[in-house]
Amino acid sequence: MNSDILYTPEEIASILKLKKNTIYEIIKRGELEAHRIGKSLRISQSQFDYYLLKVKGSENIYTGEVIVEDQETNVLVDQVKIHVITAHEGTVKIAIKPEDVILSTGTFKCSARNQLKGEVLEVIEGDLSVKVILDIGIQLVAEITKTSLKALEIKKGSTLFAVFKSVAVKVYK
Repeated sequence: MNSDILYTPEEIASILKLKKNTIYEIIKRGELEAHRIGKSLRISQSQFDYYLLKVKGSENIYTGEVIVEDQETNVLVDQVKIHVITAHEGTVKIAIKPEDVILSTGTFKCSARNQLKGEVLEVIEGDLSVKVILDIGIQLVAEITKTSLKALEIKKGSTLFAVFKSVAVKVYK
């Protein structure tokens, strides 16, 4: 768990300004994970955070396995190793915000532990920013400015590196 906070369904209902029965339904449908402690249900902070990410329609949410090699902790998603900072073991869910992903035309020396090579699958221009979908072995969405899109000459089929820090990867049990 990210923290020791455990919420009751009633507390979650209050936070979300919903009825408690609605929260019980959400738990029953499997949309919000909860722990059974005796006859009571409790929701951890990380379970609640993960639920909120899903509800907001966040991209870059994956399920993988924590692996430790040479004192480096990674989450293996399909065959892609993503460097993380976590005390969790086993199967976890991870989330990476698209705005936390830097796109580069090559690798460079920096503090970011994740520099993953990929091919641009799609470029989606919005009013204020651009979403670039990369295939790095899994699909990864990066959000950049239109100025960056032009400066890097990004187009479908371009080869880029997705760069992001380990602390930008949120890990949920």
